Amino acid sequence: MKLQKIAGLILTAGVFVACNTQKPAASTATAKQDVKAFDNLVEQFADIKVLRYQIPGWENLTLKEQKLVYYLTQAGTSGRDIMWDQNYRNNLKIRKALENIYQNYAGDKESKDWANFEIYLKRVWFSNGIHHHYSNDKIKPEFNQAYFADLMKTTNTVLEAAVVDVLFNDVDDKKVNLDESKGLLAGSAINFYDKGITLKEAEDFYAKKTNADPKKPLSYGLNSKLVRNANGELEEKVWKSNGMYGAAIDKIIFWLEKAKGVAENQKQADALGLLIKYYQTGDLKTWDEYNIAWLDATEGNIDYINSFIEVYNDPLGYRGSYEGVVQIKDFDMSKKMAVVSESAQWFEDNSPLMPEHKKKNVVGVSYKTVIVAGESGDSSPSTPIGVNLPNADWIRAEHGSKSVSLGNIIDAYSNAGGKGKLQEFANDAEEIALAEKYAEIGDKLHTALHEVVGHASGQINEGVGTPKETLKSYASTLEEGRADLVGLYYLYNPKIQELGLVDDWKKTGMESYDSYIRNGLMTQLVRLDLGANIEEAHMRNRQWVSAWAFEKGKKDNVIEKLTRNGKTYFNITDYVKLHAIFGDLLREVQRIKSEGDYEAGKALVENYGVKVDQKLHAEVLARNKQFASAPYSGFVNPVLVPKMDAKGNIISIAVEQPKSFEEQMLNYSKDFSFLPLEN
Repeated sequence: MKLQKIAGLILTAGVFVACNTQKPAASTATAKQDVKAFDNLVEQFADIKVLRYQIPGWENLTLKEQKLVYYLTQAGTSGRDIMWDQNYRNNLKIRKALENIYQNYAGDKESKDWANFEIYLKRVWFSNGIHHHYSNDKIKPEFNQAYFADLMKTTNTVLEAAVVDVLFNDVDDKKVNLDESKGLLAGSAINFYDKGITLKEAEDFYAKKTNADPKKPLSYGLNSKLVRNANGELEEKVWKSNGMYGAAIDKIIFWLEKAKGVAENQKQADALGLLIKYYQTGDLKTWDEYNIAWLDATEGNIDYINSFIEVYNDPLGYRGSYEGVVQIKDFDMSKKMAVVSESAQWFEDNSPLMPEHKKKNVVGVSYKTVIVAGESGDSSPSTPIGVNLPNADWIRAEHGSKSVSLGNIIDAYSNAGGKGKLQEFANDAEEIALAEKYAEIGDKLHTALHEVVGHASGQINEGVGTPKETLKSYASTLEEGRADLVGLYYLYNPKIQELGLVDDWKKTGMESYDSYIRNGLMTQLVRLDLGANIEEAHMRNRQWVSAWAFEKGKKDNVIEKLTRNGKTYFNITDYVKLHAIFGDLLREVQRIKSEGDYEAGKALVENYGVKVDQKLHAEVLARNKQFASAPYSGFVNPVLVPKMDAKGNIISIAVEQPKSFEEQMLNYSKDFSFLPLEN
């Protein structure tokens, strides 16, 4: 599971942002000076802000550790085009055409049309395809089809007419559609299912799958595309070596083999060996074995995420999007936050869940703050700020999970944050003062509690299927909301002060509640076009949590909706009662998950998390116009450059920053395009 970040709303939106001090201690003054002088902003266009991040402490790693990081980042980037093809079947063709035009056009580059073409290309790069990375809507060019035809002609660019038409018409206009009335599969352009396969056919296909051990269900569908064969029958095209995406997967395996050769310890090497075997065979039992081995490999300084992981992009919740993250342990912050994972059982025992839904033994929850060294696929350019894996509930119950907070990414967001939005949207001076003093620590703790305690808490009743089977298209948003609620419930609790995590639990909790409600009911709407419903899982969960709490507290006026000078504000009048409301909702959401209550889950999301108050939305957009900062942010990756000796051995690895966003994207296309244009 991923924790998303809303860039540009720092201190105003309750989006779990923390500012992390960085090591090494031996060169603290130099590190701080470098961070201060470092320019995080690369460029801004449309609704996007592209940032850069550093890898502090790189020079303190041994050469063997640096090699491990280098090999893992090469492996991750080698699978980049898988994500492009997963997002839409024509993305690789379109990218090749757009890049050919960009690199070869010799006409008027001062025109408005050319400027709009450049922006369109950058938006496509940022989203790994022609659909917006967050809203899932197709990105429409702000130049006409005739101009595009002229660009193609003058640059000898080839792209089928039907695909060109798609850029400008309304075909395949939604990457992931969650509106059941439009058809979850028929209305989604994601390249996970052959066109024409119906929802019933897909559900029937997986209903026939059986598990040798029902208590340890395999993640059916995670690493394949569901297609119709020549006989008209459904079958899976597995993503593996010698299978679908095999050319890119073989490159991933090549670099993983090199990484295995410089592993820090045997457990890490064993886990890498199982990941390689999984890529070679596509066997889902091997995937489970790998996840267990990866969980057990906790001793090294280097860790990684690589494969088909998150299922948010599948409207049915089966198929995993490709991603890679390579990370270096931040020892100082990890030590400070380890107390959260060490107290996981206390949090579970004292939660408001029904007794039968509590875990009797919360096992193996590890939490680290890490320094990101490279990202790819579903994590790049747009990245989460926190991750908790693996996703299989039975593995989490028996073997635990790993939670990480991406410290240097959070720092880069914070350093590049916009100013003034807190003053615009906060209700009063007291709320502003609380945010200025407690927002950073509150957001940091919410990240930890969400990832470590939230996703690890609760259990599914025996005999109840997995959430993707029972809760279907609502599983992701319900899980993210459940984890948010765990964090909210414990942020307003003296236990966090008793553990030494805060100086004032009450004020920290008050600020966290202020910012969460403000964001869930109002400020996150800056990410939507006027008239749109909420589609993205995390945005939905923030709204249904906040809207449900607002409605349930109406009798006692727990949350006031105020209007002053034509502007709307939300004011919490009773934090104790709001804490109880969050506890009630947490209990109900866990019941929904534990019992597989689809109808209750659907009602919660549809009634509170989807529809937007259009009058309030228009107001928020108007108030936000004064701020230049874009609502979405993402990153270019530092480039690791090995230096070789005469025999071809790596003797050192330097960290360099790309000169521009387009330079990195074009270099990726040149050096990491291993797939055919049709897969």
